[in-house]
Amino acid sequence: MAKKVTIIGAGTAGLAAGIRLLKNGYEVDICERLPQAGGKMNQIKEQGFTFDVGPTIVMMPDIYREIFEYAGRNPQDYIPMKRLDPMYVLTFSDGEQQRVSSELTELTGMLESISPEDTLGYFNYLADVYKRYLVAKDEFIDKSFRDRGDFYNLKSLANAMKLKTFDDAYTSISKFVKNENLRKALAFQTLYIGISPYQGPSIYTIIPMIELLYGVWYMPGGIYTMAEGMVRLFEELGGTLRLDTPVDCIDIENGRAVGVHIGDTVESPDYIVCSADFPYAMKSLVHNEEAKGKYTDDKIDELEYSCSCFLLYLGLDKKIPDLAVHNIRFGGDFDQNVREIFETYTLPEDPSIYLYLPSKIDASMAPEDCEALYVLVPVSELSKGDVLWDNRTIKAYREKILDKLSAIPGLEDIESHIVFEKSLTPLDFQDTFHAYNGATFGLKPTLFQSNYFRPHNKADHCEGLYFCGSSVHPGAGVPIVLTSAKLAVDELLRDDGLL
Repeated sequence: MAKKVTIIGAGTAGLAAGIRLLKNGYEVDICERLPQAGGKMNQIKEQGFTFDVGPTIVMMPDIYREIFEYAGRNPQDYIPMKRLDPMYVLTFSDGEQQRVSSELTELTGMLESISPEDTLGYFNYLADVYKRYLVAKDEFIDKSFRDRGDFYNLKSLANAMKLKTFDDAYTSISKFVKNENLRKALAFQTLYIGISPYQGPSIYTIIPMIELLYGVWYMPGGIYTMAEGMVRLFEELGGTLRLDTPVDCIDIENGRAVGVHIGDTVESPDYIVCSADFPYAMKSLVHNEEAKGKYTDDKIDELEYSCSCFLLYLGLDKKIPDLAVHNIRFGGDFDQNVREIFETYTLPEDPSIYLYLPSKIDASMAPEDCEALYVLVPVSELSKGDVLWDNRTIKAYREKILDKLSAIPGLEDIESHIVFEKSLTPLDFQDTFHAYNGATFGLKPTLFQSNYFRPHNKADHCEGLYFCGSSVHPGAGVPIVLTSAKLAVDELLRDDGLL
């Protein structure tokens, strides 16, 4: 008789873990408290407009495809993709624009138009960070940690030194390129995982390298196509997805996770995989003090958290010819903008803004002659500063953002063309998705909250319990969260004698 695994949460990691476990012969059910699967990889469909709720940029497509290949399926049947060129368009405060391409000839032309010196430096940066990426991938990202010996050994420590993690990302980039706009173009991506480029370890300069070497891709229907594809595969393999089914508590007896409380019932699977945000799970689902280990309630509050986001989803009754699918518009003072998010914890006065326009290449995302415009502004998480995110704050900040957007050709009168609108604040990330402190990307990936020092995929002080998601090893971002699911399942298989 197949052993049973209960997975808490049908987000990206939970679905991926479920598929892997089914393929290995387990009986799997996923309990999801929301009425829709996907977690932050979710979708809004209203008035003919379709919006991805959270992640939008597809990088490292092979990792997306791998979960379907693992199950013996053709990824093209679930998540067809096409590569974007340019990957995105950057607009700086001095008016300069960079159309960033992963095509070598296009990229070289763009760089040479800035300076030959910076062109050489840029390619030296790629070579340097690619070498570090290979070390990080093989020795840290694709490897889980159970105890001190998995990290504190001569091989791991020597490889850790090769990563050159002690510089911050911006300082590391500045050693290769001199042009300030180019530096920003290679530094802003640390915001994808919720950390300042002036604070994040230099290893996170791998993010722009990954974009340039592997491209940025688009899935017809938006990135929610990935969530739908995983749900479909999970159910085809025989998994049970239970929506509107919140887990209230993980039962732990004699050092082992033995059950989950769902309403008035207790279910007793052989193993439990928790893909809910780790800080939330340790505070709200794990009540056994011994099982918490060092992650007591006080410790959870002391940890450092990534930034959050303020989002506007705007359905417009006109086309916007001058925007690409992905666009970054930098504020007048990028340094000050980052300080407001990560140091003074105030709402950015002149924010940098990410604009996503899937209807530019996908007619299914908006009615004819309309656009679905996704607007994201990084902001502080809820435990920092005193931003209330009440209706008054949302209204005032919305007006500030729309005022900035009105400087874009074609959007001068944006307010009069909005026919659908929805917003999402840090409070929504906290209340809807149980992201602790509303931190969109989970725990901040500082040096001492990464690798061995990040929460592990196998519970440290409890058998039969495993964790995946953005707050555990190896970290945030869809490809990395998919990897966390693989590591958690591998740990379970190892304990069950199958690996």
